[in-house]
Amino acid sequence: MSIPKKQPLTVRAISASETYALRHAVLWPQKPMSYVRLPEDAAGQHFGAFVSSDEASEELVSIISLFIDGNGDARFRKFATATSWQGKGIGSALLAYTIEAAAKTGARSIWCDARQSALPFYERFGMNSEGEVFFKGEVPYLRMSKGLP
Repeated sequence: MSIPKKQPLTVRAISASETYALRHAVLWPQKPMSYVRLPEDAAGQHFGAFVSSDEASEELVSIISLFIDGNGDARFRKFATATSWQGKGIGSALLAYTIEAAAKTGARSIWCDARQSALPFYERFGMNSEGEVFFKGEVPYLRMSKGLP
């Protein structure tokens, strides 16, 4: 499915605090809001995908946070798309934007801890799994990564 033509998509930088509600609602709704805040949020870059129904209103429907270390590695975390907007290309557009943003900083690679259920999504972006499955609570994860140009 794709984004309806009458609802244009905009991706732009946002503050860490603007990510919290969607992080909580999509990723860890059973945990307290404090669970989705990261100590390193202040050092990260945060991006949001907004859908506009008209010129006066827009809705934040997908978020991601990017962290770049001193070794040229970029990591994205807390990637979430509102359930009603999943499967419409919004998360793909946001991840593509984030990968490009990481490459522009000079990062040599990008990685994430991916929920095992999302592996096919990340594989479409050329990411490969590394290591063994691990768990955060009862959710299975794998590290996914790829080199950047």
